[in-house]
Amino acid sequence: MCGLCGEIRFDGRFAGTTAVDLMTTKLTPRGPDDGGILVHGPVALGHRRLSIIDLSPKAAQPMVDSDLGLSIVFNGCIYNYPALRSELEALGYRFFSGGDTEVILKAYHAWGTACVRRFNGMFAFAIHERDSGKVVLARDRFGIKPLYLAEVDGGLLFASSLPALLATGRVDKAIDPVALRFYMSFHAVVPAPRTILKGVRKLPPATLRVVSADGSFSDEVYWRLDFQALPGEDGRSAKDWEDGLFEEVRAAVARRMIADVPVGVLLSGGLDSSLIVGLLAEAGQRDVETFSIGFEEANGEKGDEFSYSDLIAERYATRHHKIFIPEADMIAALPGAIAAMSEPMVSYDNVAFYLLAREVSKRVKVVLSGQGADEIFGGYHWYRPLVDSTDPVTDYAAHFFDRTPERLARHLSPAWLGATDEARAFVAAHFAEDGAPDPVDKALRLDSTVMLVDDPVKRVDNMTMAFGLEARVPFLDHQLAEFAGRIPSSLKLAQNGKGILKEVARRVVPAAVIDREKGYFPVPGLKYIEGSRLDYVRDGLSSRAARQRGLFREDYLASLYENPRDAITPLRGSELWQVGLLELWLQEHGI
Repeated sequence: MCGLCGEIRFDGRFAGTTAVDLMTTKLTPRGPDDGGILVHGPVALGHRRLSIIDLSPKAAQPMVDSDLGLSIVFNGCIYNYPALRSELEALGYRFFSGGDTEVILKAYHAWGTACVRRFNGMFAFAIHERDSGKVVLARDRFGIKPLYLAEVDGGLLFASSLPALLATGRVDKAIDPVALRFYMSFHAVVPAPRTILKGVRKLPPATLRVVSADGSFSDEVYWRLDFQALPGEDGRSAKDWEDGLFEEVRAAVARRMIADVPVGVLLSGGLDSSLIVGLLAEAGQRDVETFSIGFEEANGEKGDEFSYSDLIAERYATRHHKIFIPEADMIAALPGAIAAMSEPMVSYDNVAFYLLAREVSKRVKVVLSGQGADEIFGGYHWYRPLVDSTDPVTDYAAHFFDRTPERLARHLSPAWLGATDEARAFVAAHFAEDGAPDPVDKALRLDSTVMLVDDPVKRVDNMTMAFGLEARVPFLDHQLAEFAGRIPSSLKLAQNGKGILKEVARRVVPAAVIDREKGYFPVPGLKYIEGSRLDYVRDGLSSRAARQRGLFREDYLASLYENPRDAITPLRGSELWQVGLLELWLQEHGI
């Protein structure tokens, strides 16, 4: 829920409302229900509210507790806030609201920065200490909720979206060449703290930053995902792991039903969303609203999976909504979808989620989504080649990277090339960290804590919040992820991936959905670019702004225009869409 922003000045001047007002205005789609600005000396906080829990004005933000000397702006949901509230009340704290925002304030006062370790949820927040002048910034374990930062003359700006920072007119908009090479190599993923712009950084997931009044700061990484079994778990049978996983998944789904408004489900028809619907039905939820989307086919590839989503909707008697998007509507929506991206994100799913959210938000404010299951349970095809790998970095790069350094040199203009392969070095350093001795687990840890954060998770947040729709992701419950991390990789990779999750799903989901070929959110019109789609992308890449920027070699672009269908990345993406999307994003955001 919501969007937050703020300004902290370190030059002795009071913060004004100008920058924060510009940012909160830009964040209005994230929080259409209410908004507010609070200024206290050198700190200004802004907030836009999407009312989900405690719909009364008592839960409005920025929230101030004068007795404790604390103020907060918060985006997200703390699912275990009722239990934490009871614990805090036992310590003598009294509450004036009924939601989770005030629980964060009291928890911070009671337990300091260690409070984040107690939270089960998705969150980004800023807490201002009145007496010390400190500002505490924090982001949840999987980075489900974003937090962007920009150092500016005299201080620091922060916001829930990068475009909100750009709206102030005070941010360095130069392209970060290292981030560009990540984008072109690491399947469009630019890991935190970088973004595609030099002047904007993002707080990494599972990180808490304490900013002192003089501008100095310290970071604490408060959580890491471990893939080693606990004492006594080595002898667990496959059935034991399945039983334990079933309980963890069921609990994760149940936790995400906490809301004072109806909760729906994005039902793709795949295993993950179908399991969520099945577990809700098992728990007694009736008339759950479910939503599926489909597109026109292209190059013989089907653009919907309605047959599977229909099967689940009929099985569990959901109130199902099928949304079919004609090609003309998809083309018309592209500028809006690109504008909604906080960073350029190449996956076709972005457009699908954007259009789906546009329709879903007309009926509900909260939806559950199946993101994260592939990264947590080994659902992608590049994990199996890592089994017993003696060179997992090379094997991972061969299957996941879009370009080798040699190909990158033929695609990027010479001015943007570097002397080192930063993406490969990043993967090597991540794989070398303790806690994941198995090559498959190394990749699962990287994908779930890095790739997932800056691709699927960011995609869902950006596209749903563009329409004031909150998406919750049960498979990224940190307790579930910790349990899953300890499960032997062989059980995850069984049955062509997600084997153990499939066995759990068999308890509630029809086999026809479980044993089908793996599907993706299909938007074939953006994989096979032709006709008006080709004109749209080519116009962006041949514009005056693009020519002045000179990111790509002209001979490379010419080859893409001539044979766009032939330039498909190892992960089945269109190279033309990848480079075109970057340029279109830059232009859409005035860069």
